Amino acid sequence: MRNPVSCAYAAVITLSLNLHGAPTAANSSLSAVTVYTDRAVVTRTASLELNSTGSAEVVFEKLPANLLDQSLQVSGRGSAQVTILDVAARSVFVDFTPNDRVKALEDELRALAKQRRVLDDRATLLKAQETTLGRLETAATTPPTKDSAPRLSIEDSGKLLGFLEEQRAKITLENQALATQVEDLAAKTDAVQRQLNQLRGSGGRSYKSVNVRIDTSAAGALTLSLSYAVPGASWSPSYDARVNSNEKSVALSYLGIVRQNTGEDWKDITLTLSTARPGLGGAAPEQRPWVVDVFQPRPLPMSAVQSIGAMNDLRAERSRPNAPAVRGGAMKAEAADAFQLAEAQVAQATVDTTATSASFKVATPASIPSDNSPQKIPITTTALAAVPEYLTTPKLQAAAFLTAKATNSSEYPLLAGTMNVFLDSTFVATSSLRTVMPGEKFDLALGVDEGISVKHKRVQRFTEDTGLTNSGKRITYEYLLTIQNNKKIAARVVVTDQLPVSRHEKIVVKQLAPDAKEVKPTAEGGLKWTLELKPAEKRDLTLRFSIDHPNEIQVTGLEP
Repeated sequence: MRNPVSCAYAAVITLSLNLHGAPTAANSSLSAVTVYTDRAVVTRTASLELNSTGSAEVVFEKLPANLLDQSLQVSGRGSAQVTILDVAARSVFVDFTPNDRVKALEDELRALAKQRRVLDDRATLLKAQETTLGRLETAATTPPTKDSAPRLSIEDSGKLLGFLEEQRAKITLENQALATQVEDLAAKTDAVQRQLNQLRGSGGRSYKSVNVRIDTSAAGALTLSLSYAVPGASWSPSYDARVNSNEKSVALSYLGIVRQNTGEDWKDITLTLSTARPGLGGAAPEQRPWVVDVFQPRPLPMSAVQSIGAMNDLRAERSRPNAPAVRGGAMKAEAADAFQLAEAQVAQATVDTTATSASFKVATPASIPSDNSPQKIPITTTALAAVPEYLTTPKLQAAAFLTAKATNSSEYPLLAGTMNVFLDSTFVATSSLRTVMPGEKFDLALGVDEGISVKHKRVQRFTEDTGLTNSGKRITYEYLLTIQNNKKIAARVVVTDQLPVSRHEKIVVKQLAPDAKEVKPTAEGGLKWTLELKPAEKRDLTLRFSIDHPNEIQVTGLEP
């Protein structure tokens, strides 16, 4: 029988429940997790054997202390006829760390600290021994007095000095060994501390327990599921694009990078990645009135008026000829600077306007530890038909960038994320992918392909006088762009360059080559050639233009 509560996933653990008694701890286990961009919804399941009718209380213990109480949901299913009466969460404070992994690291840190104390005690003892040896040496070498013991013989002094030297050598060696042990111990302590820092938020001296009251009208078996939301979990999309230069297709691997620091390890759970964003709320924000009014200056408080008066006095004092130095002038100057008005700055946020909602249920069970380490989860791999094209701007970079024009033929929305590009099984670049919906066309930036050779060279820069009275100047530039296809297949290459753009009527830019009818510049001076290159074909492109201006005008932006 399914109870009238929300559904959850289940893993079966048997628990016999005695009704009408004290609350019974449920032997539950994690069975499913749905990860969002800023949280996760976790499902725990326990199997109960209800022996009789009546009311009872089941307790889910040692749950994360930061679970969101308002997110609690309980569902039940089985042969027993049960009504879920209520669900309550409470915090439990203890004198130990509930998280086993955190507790183990804390115990290890305490053991290392104890070892350090032992080493420190031994170092103190060696220092005391060294002090005692010094006192012995002082007593043996101090001239005797009338009341002191007789001075040692030369033979005994030699024995004493040999003993002192031997003991000091032993102390020195042991100090060196202690220093090495202290360094090793410090390195171990640092490593354990860093591991513990990765689990921060997972420890603490508290946890939550959830009490579920049920009423049974017919005995039998019941699978009870509890789900709750916890912060400290997130996922982001990532892609691997594998391109074969001899084929017109791209193998795109869709991956989810999952991190979690919720306080409990996820072991062999059913994992779902969701693109929904519950943190944004369920309703669109409401606009406040946009008010335009006449500016009304506010009266300044008395303290500010007094300070402004002091500032005016300071200015008047400074304006007087031969004015004497004013004591406290520095403080008054600081007060004056303090009243300079500054425009308030508004923090800028990045707004994502391409929100979509989809859920990806991972095919195989996943295990993700609660240490905030990134875990790469495969979502799907799809082959996309793509038309390759090379883009190059030789003036800026002598390289050809491969771009594939593709269509998202899969049923998955491709969310914006980073993309690793592999060309013929070789990693060539890290790129990015915008959000692309099923059926939408998009461009894949696939990095530099060394199979297309690009060269850019300035052939000449020629300056001459113009006008009947040599009243003007003309500067002629000529560039040679060389593009060569070294691949075994034909390639389309789009080459871009530019002409200068004049912002003054007396500065005239004239395109000499290529002909403006063949390659027409854009309003910003951009030029574009589209080349269809056969294997091993080389193409030379000439760009030549002149700039005319009067002598009395100094032109900026010219290349030397």
